[in-house]
Amino acid sequence: MTGLSSLLSSLADGSVEVIDLTAPLQSSTPILMLPEPFGQTWPFELEEISRYDERGPGWYWNNFRTGEHTGTHFDAPVHWATSHGGEDVSQVAPSRLVGPAAVLDFVEQAAHDPDFLLEIDHITAWQDEHGPLPDGGWLLYRTGWDARSHSQEEFLNANETGPHTPGISVECARWLAEEAPIVGVGVETVGTDAGSAHSFEPAFPCHSFLLGAGKYGLTQLRNLAQLPAQGAVLIAAPLPIVGGSGSPARVLAFVERPGGA
Repeated sequence: MTGLSSLLSSLADGSVEVIDLTAPLQSSTPILMLPEPFGQTWPFELEEISRYDERGPGWYWNNFRTGEHTGTHFDAPVHWATSHGGEDVSQVAPSRLVGPAAVLDFVEQAAHDPDFLLEIDHITAWQDEHGPLPDGGWLLYRTGWDARSHSQEEFLNANETGPHTPGISVECARWLAEEAPIVGVGVETVGTDAGSAHSFEPAFPCHSFLLGAGKYGLTQLRNLAQLPAQGAVLIAAPLPIVGGSGSPARVLAFVERPGGA
């Protein structure tokens, strides 16, 4: 049996399950809000063209408009100034969109402290228990933040000092960019950086270091609780927008389920 036929057989008998890590894309999908005078992204909007009527009797279809970085989305290197001239989303090699995933669970810490930051020591301790981060794979950072995605206000969790959401420290972001073997980082929050990262030095270190190193970001993931710490295979499928800094994406994971359905 070939590798592909073995995969198809495993999908058919349930010994490999496909988990959707994508948030539904709709008008209520939370979006990033920047302070003035910065430009703002568009929320998702669907505009009907026809629906089995005089505008088109046999078909239903829509126009839509939204920002590249709305909902579950992919950050390409060119998104950040540290990778000026880097890959746009259409230039990312397909082989870089499929790879193993490590899931680091810090739900308890984020529940007690919405400003919780992942540090290098946290990753080192995780590796002592679960093994090394996957070469050519993804670090998926689970904080439980997807439970807030029904509400823009709860998801951004902002007050007079700004948003408060978990993220990654400056030192850890630099280490992930320069030393870790991963191709990118995936998070459940609105962006790969902490809500307070505007005040870090440098500001927004995940964007600055990871994209600057030619690595990638995935945001607003869901269902990470259904993945093992090691062993899942992730597929990220952004639209290949020529010149695009990123794209909404469908993100799936293959997970082995011993014994099948």
